[in-house]
Amino acid sequence: MRQLSILAVGVVALICLQCVSSFKLVCYFTNWSQYRESSGRFLSGDTDPNLCTHIIYAFANIKDNQLVHTEWNDDTTYADVNNLKRSNPNLKTLLSVGGYLLGAEPFSNLTSPRRRSDFIISAMQFLRTKNFDGLDLAWHSPKYSDKSRLADLVKDLSIQFKHEAQDQRKAKLILSVAVPAGKEKIDTGYDITTISEYADFLNFLTFDFHGSWESHTGHLSPLQKGKTDTGSASYYNVDYAVKYLMGKGASAEKIIMGLPTYGRTFTLSSSLTTVGAPTSGGGTSGEYTKEPGMRAYYEICHFNVGATKEWIEEQAVPYSYKGNQWVGYEDVTSIQKKVQYMKNNRLGGVMIWTLDLDDFSGSFCNQGKYPLVGAAKTELEKQPFFSKGQK
Repeated sequence: MRQLSILAVGVVALICLQCVSSFKLVCYFTNWSQYRESSGRFLSGDTDPNLCTHIIYAFANIKDNQLVHTEWNDDTTYADVNNLKRSNPNLKTLLSVGGYLLGAEPFSNLTSPRRRSDFIISAMQFLRTKNFDGLDLAWHSPKYSDKSRLADLVKDLSIQFKHEAQDQRKAKLILSVAVPAGKEKIDTGYDITTISEYADFLNFLTFDFHGSWESHTGHLSPLQKGKTDTGSASYYNVDYAVKYLMGKGASAEKIIMGLPTYGRTFTLSSSLTTVGAPTSGGGTSGEYTKEPGMRAYYEICHFNVGATKEWIEEQAVPYSYKGNQWVGYEDVTSIQKKVQYMKNNRLGGVMIWTLDLDDFSGSFCNQGKYPLVGAAKTELEKQPFFSKGQK
C-alpha cells in the first residue's frame, strides 16, 4: 500500500509538472528600443535567456512579396537574440512581421496564391538562414475585405511549414498570429475559427482597451468589467475579450493572453481623479520613451514617488495620479491575478508586450530585474492546487 501511495503521489507530481511546463511565457523584443537614451536603452544583452519560453523579435517587413529586415543592424541583433538559445536550449525564437507602422497594405498585396507562395518561400528561407524557430504574423487592423486573405495566408503558411519540415527533416517552424482584443476589430478582420485551426498559438492583445484617444480616464487592461461600464464599454476588459474569442472559435489552449509592461496616461481636466474622470489628452511623455499618453513600467515607478496610488477592486488593476497626471498600469499583484485568471480558464499562457518596458535593469523600481515578467514566470510555475477528492 505504501508503495502504491508513493507511486500515486509521483504520478500526480508528474502531471502537475507537465501542466505547469506546458504554459507559454511569450515575450516581445523590439528592435527600436535600442535608440532610447541612457538607462532606457535596451539591447539584446539585456535579455535574460531563462526568463521566457518564447521570444518574438519585432518587427520585420514585407517588400515585393519578400520577408525583409527593417533596421540597419537587424542581422547582428538577430544573431545575438538567437544565440540566447546556447544558454537555454529550450528557448524558442520567432520573427514577427507587420505591426502598427507597417499597416495592412503589404499583407493585402498577397492576394493571389502565387504571391502568397512567393512570400512563404521567402519567409521559410529567411527564418532558417537567420536561425529563427518560427514566424509571428502581426497584420494590423485588416479590413473586412482582407478577412479571407488573412485566413488564407495563415492556412497556407501552416501547410507549407509542415511540408518544408517533412522534406528537410527539420523541426516544423512555429506559426503564431497576433489578434487584437477589440470585439469590433475581431468581427471586421479575423476568421478566428480558421486562424485558430492552423496557427500554433494566438498572441491575444488584451490591452489598450482605454487610452488618450478617449476623453476620460480608463485602465488599459482591466481584468473585469467596471461598475460604470455600459453598452460597448462592457466589451473593454480581458474577461469579456477572452470569452468572446473562444466563442468565435479559438481553442483555449492556443490563446496566449497579453500582459502590458507599460501604462496609458492622461492629463486630467478637472479635480476628479477616479476612473472615468474627464481628460484633455494624453499624459506628459516619459523621460525615456518620450511618447505622450504612455509610460514604461520603470518610468511609472519614478512617477509613483509622491503620487497617490489606488486599486480598482472589481477590475483587479492599479492606477495612480499626481497633480493633473493620471496613469493606469500593471503591478506585480495585478500580473499575478491575471496569470491566475489565465490558468483558471485553461488558456495556453501569457504574452508580454514588451521586455524593454519592464524594469529590465532593476534600477528604477527596487524590485529586482524584470519585476513584472518575473512575477508572471513565478505565478506560471506554481503547481495547481487540488482540493480533497479532486482528480
